[in-house]
Amino acid sequence: MAHSIIESFKGGLIVSCQALEGEPFFGSEFMTRFAISAEMGDAVGIRANTPQDIAAIKRVTKLPLIGLWKREYAGFGVYITPTLEEVEGVIAAGADIVAMDATKRDRPDGLSLSEIVKEIRRKHQVLLMADISTLEEGLMAEQLGFDLISTTLSGYTPYSPQGQEPDFQLIADLSSRVRIPVLGEGRIHSPEQALYCLQEGAYAVVIGGAITRPQEIVKKYVDALSHFPYN
Repeated sequence: MAHSIIESFKGGLIVSCQALEGEPFFGSEFMTRFAISAEMGDAVGIRANTPQDIAAIKRVTKLPLIGLWKREYAGFGVYITPTLEEVEGVIAAGADIVAMDATKRDRPDGLSLSEIVKEIRRKHQVLLMADISTLEEGLMAEQLGFDLISTTLSGYTPYSPQGQEPDFQLIADLSSRVRIPVLGEGRIHSPEQALYCLQEGAYAVVIGGAITRPQEIVKKYVDALSHFPYN
């Protein structure tokens, strides 16, 4: 089962259906609609945030679901499924894969990443995805026993490259160094960029805001039009 889920991702598009509080489409009723739309458009998987959204999306689609739970703890930079509490919540909601921050940064519960992975493996049979920001973190994730790696956090840690485009170099470097699938994720804004991720070695691509955040899509067009020189 686990192998077939990973196999189904190959060369495909995973749609990240997420909205934060304060955004127009915040709420499970909206996220389920985005997930249904993704399935109708032949996406191969869904990435979703919070147990509520995960459970709701699992009820309306048959696509494999990558689950995470974003929670911020004062004094800590880790926020993607940062502790075992969030991991348990994501699993209980029905996620097929648990995505979690796999950086070396300190975690709110005081456990190391290695300790968290060992505890998950002891209690559950679930696939684990490492959200990383550097080559070193990706290599470490493979050693710790993660099943997949995603370049989600490149540009979102202070020590990773800060750019406007996907981190194609990280995708290429990781794909040539690890044996587990690498998913290209982060700042992918066009089909051409998605295709280039595959050309650089990505097993699949994950796209969120460019599909599921209409306010960002609108602003992209507005910013482009604002450069027209009216006199």
